[in-house]
Amino acid sequence: MLKVGLLGAGRIGLVHAVNIAGNARSSLAAVADVNADAAQKLASNYGAAVRSSRDILDDPAIDAVLIATSTDTHSELIESATAAGKAVLCEKPVDLSLERARACLAKASATRSPVMIGFNRRFDPNFASVRKAAEQGEIGKPELLSVTSFDPSPPPVAYIKVSGGLFRDMMIHDFDMSNFLMGARPVTVRAVGSSIVDPEIGRAGDVDTAVVTMTFEDGRIAVIKNSRRAVYGYDQRVELLGSEGLLQAQNMLENTVVKSTAAGVMSAKPTYFFLERYMTAYAAEWEAFVSAVLEGRPMPVTLEDGIAALAMAEAATSSARTGEAVEVAY
Repeated sequence: MLKVGLLGAGRIGLVHAVNIAGNARSSLAAVADVNADAAQKLASNYGAAVRSSRDILDDPAIDAVLIATSTDTHSELIESATAAGKAVLCEKPVDLSLERARACLAKASATRSPVMIGFNRRFDPNFASVRKAAEQGEIGKPELLSVTSFDPSPPPVAYIKVSGGLFRDMMIHDFDMSNFLMGARPVTVRAVGSSIVDPEIGRAGDVDTAVVTMTFEDGRIAVIKNSRRAVYGYDQRVELLGSEGLLQAQNMLENTVVKSTAAGVMSAKPTYFFLERYMTAYAAEWEAFVSAVLEGRPMPVTLEDGIAALAMAEAATSSARTGEAVEVAY
């Protein structure tokens, strides 16, 4: 049984608490949050203690921590947790600064404590099936990838100002998905971004609509499309073209009912947002983490994977400013 401390009792912390408590091989021992009321409410639902982050890290009875705090705390908490001998699952991104994330990797690696970064989409059954089929050669050599990721509506501008920007905050999932599905990391990134959904986002220094084209060493190409607004729901699709065929993962719909009449054919909309779309993936992610820790196996998503995605986000941010292709500095 893995005894777990949860750092962060916000929206994503609530999702993780369900999976920690619901897994047969883990238990939620303690919760920490700067918002004492939020921590108390979450902890009381699972019979966990409310403690400070420092107390959780110093407790030898706690085996692992899940970091679901604000991004600007991730690197420091990873370093402190690994130094304390804890296994770590940390939400993306590792940090808003690539340089700081690299320093975190150096310190965490020296401790040999296992660290996993929370790219939950790898554990979505549909995307995982695309990866498996590609690995088994079912479409020959993967040559062209298209990733679509549209949110139903933009977040508050107050969030945008501290998020690190669309490429680090939103598209970082898609950068990791590209690496996951193509089985390699691109060498160059070219990005274009605009603020056409909400002018306030532009005034805050960010974009809300973006396209990134990535080129791999062998000439293969991947394209990512992001938008902060899709009025019909959460649009999450991938399409992988290979030398001998095509793999696609379509949207998850609210239901499977299709109405066909003389007026046309109608189906349900995509699920509304990430909580509805990826609950299965979050549970599978946690199970993979628990299995790796208890069975002494390598983490399925490493700290190095998190830094690679962040490096791609940095390159895309730079490219969107200059209009030039940027070589990714891993």
